[in-house]
Amino acid sequence: MLDVIFKRLNAGKPVLVAEIGVNYYDIARVRGMSLLDAAKLMVLEAANAGIHAVKFQSYRAETLAAKDSPSYWDLNENPVTSQRELFSGFDKFGANEYAALAAYAEEKGVEFLSTAFDEEAADYLEPLMNVYKVSSSDLSNLPFIEYQARKGKPMLLSVGASNEDEIARAVETIRAANSCPLVLLHCVLEYPTPIPDANLLKIASLKKLFPDCIVGYSDHTKPTPDAIVTNAAIFLGARVIEKHFTLDKALPGNDHYHAMDPADAKTILAGMELADMLMGSGELKCLDSEQVSRRNARRSLVAMRDIASGEVLSAGMFTAKRPGHGVSPARLSEVVGRRAAKDIPADAVLLEEMLES
Repeated sequence: MLDVIFKRLNAGKPVLVAEIGVNYYDIARVRGMSLLDAAKLMVLEAANAGIHAVKFQSYRAETLAAKDSPSYWDLNENPVTSQRELFSGFDKFGANEYAALAAYAEEKGVEFLSTAFDEEAADYLEPLMNVYKVSSSDLSNLPFIEYQARKGKPMLLSVGASNEDEIARAVETIRAANSCPLVLLHCVLEYPTPIPDANLLKIASLKKLFPDCIVGYSDHTKPTPDAIVTNAAIFLGARVIEKHFTLDKALPGNDHYHAMDPADAKTILAGMELADMLMGSGELKCLDSEQVSRRNARRSLVAMRDIASGEVLSAGMFTAKRPGHGVSPARLSEVVGRRAAKDIPADAVLLEEMLES
């Protein structure tokens, strides 16, 4: 199986996951394609945009939601008020279809994964993917989290609509069964997420509270031309960005209205790479590119008058001027009391060889 996500993470590079979910159903409908062909088209477009991994959703409506489960999305964007009703229109794929998609994704050079919403799906997906993804909606479903963790694979865990203690319990559940890498994805379970609700500082909080985990961001805001939300997430330490993906943001319903399209994905990827480059290493040291400036813009001790060879040096004999290739003013106390090894003319930069040892 193709391993892109953790190869990039281990190399210190950020990752973009396209959450195709079940958006291919609408693409198939409007383009007159089969569901499988539409799903493959979306994989292809994601690969062509440079996206690193694609993710689907594997569920059966009847095992996911009770008949009276109410909606939790913006009804102005999607007027369906019943979860069971909505999901029943998007649950036709099974093991064979996902196997075909996994093979196609590998052919196109992107990693395949799908969120399992029941044990049957978790089982048939196991040979198809390197990474399990747990939805925010299942964060408190600890038996199911444990079931997936026991598969012994790295995991992505979205933590939307959760409190600190709930996140901690989910992490403990995974760690009791699995020591593989774990990515915690900050997420706001609001579709779409208004930008004022993005709460990106939660990324920094997750990094602090769970230092052994990798932290990322599952974004449900509507894309902006400058990709400012995902850029900010990277600056705050997100290493994985997951975002819904569509080929037509104007399509009604489902997850199209807050998804990125291929053009958005390219903008986000460019922003991710730029933000990651700007972050640097964080090491507190002078950069190689600063060496010339450091030498010429810093100051050295400079003689305020002519100093004769053998004269005892005092603080009043010197001032500090640029450039910085001489004895640093930080060493003035080391200079005081020593003798001049040679004549030092006024305004000369004090050099080491001008001092008697």
